[in-house]
Amino acid sequence: MPPKILVITGPTASGKTALAVELAKKYNGEVVSADSMQIYRRMDIGTAKPTPDEMQGIPHHMIDVADPEEDFSVARYVDMAAAAVDGVLARGRLPILAGGTGLYIDSLLSGRTFAAFDGASPLRAELEERYAREGGEALLKELSGVDPESAARLHPNDAKRIVRALEVWLTTGKTITRHNEETKALPLRYKALTLNLDFERREDMWERIDRRVDRMMEAGLTEEVRALLRSGVPSGCTAMQAIGYKEMAAAIQGDGDIAAAAAQIKLRSRQYAKRQRTWFRRNSETKKLLWGPVPDFADVLQRSTAYLEEIGIS
Repeated sequence: MPPKILVITGPTASGKTALAVELAKKYNGEVVSADSMQIYRRMDIGTAKPTPDEMQGIPHHMIDVADPEEDFSVARYVDMAAAAVDGVLARGRLPILAGGTGLYIDSLLSGRTFAAFDGASPLRAELEERYAREGGEALLKELSGVDPESAARLHPNDAKRIVRALEVWLTTGKTITRHNEETKALPLRYKALTLNLDFERREDMWERIDRRVDRMMEAGLTEEVRALLRSGVPSGCTAMQAIGYKEMAAAIQGDGDIAAAAAQIKLRSRQYAKRQRTWFRRNSETKKLLWGPVPDFADVLQRSTAYLEEIGIS
């Protein structure tokens, strides 16, 4: 049997970090972040990264592990997070995977492997140059000759995935479709005991998101983004596409309308939360914990504890 780990999921602003910390204190645990933006250093306010006070002395992993200029991948996350989880298990403690990036969570739990690649390889550069010169239609036609299934799923404008699929084929002699099918057949790496935090009414979720963005603005999100841009972080890099950073950078470098940027951040955060809820609701094997209009953290903590003791966590 794969080792058991606790997983806490839910949309943005649902209280995942706070619950993870309290359960870690009770069950001798350590927290492993599953947030695709908290991995970046110097991006604290807009990612709602937990402060030392909020961590309450509980070890947190997969936070501040990359610079904003880096192109961090799911494969790299899985490698690093698996090492962190295995380290927690080796210490006889409970790993608590907490975050809202569903792809990171699913890839880590499934034991999925990724075809090796080097982002700076000559082959990658050659394929990217060909895409720019010949266009997506030409490369997609080439891909369809060796991997028609992948080609049928991709749009000619999806440069990243077209280049990646051709790179896997040319490097390994195996299509990315076949590689993905093989990895799906692998046994699970971990047995997930999952708590899903959510809201009874979406209006309550929206209000909570809006308040969080207001707090980010008060804490200095604008200044944080300015500092990143001044330090040379490109506004077009992956890290700066995160909600909060993209909108604020556009305002700083454009018309300077910070209030409009904040309003856009709230809107995009709500849209993202809707996608997160859809993703996490696919998993029927979760314990759902719903917030009412006034969040009762003590009640959610009590229900979480009762559920974990019921399934044998002590």
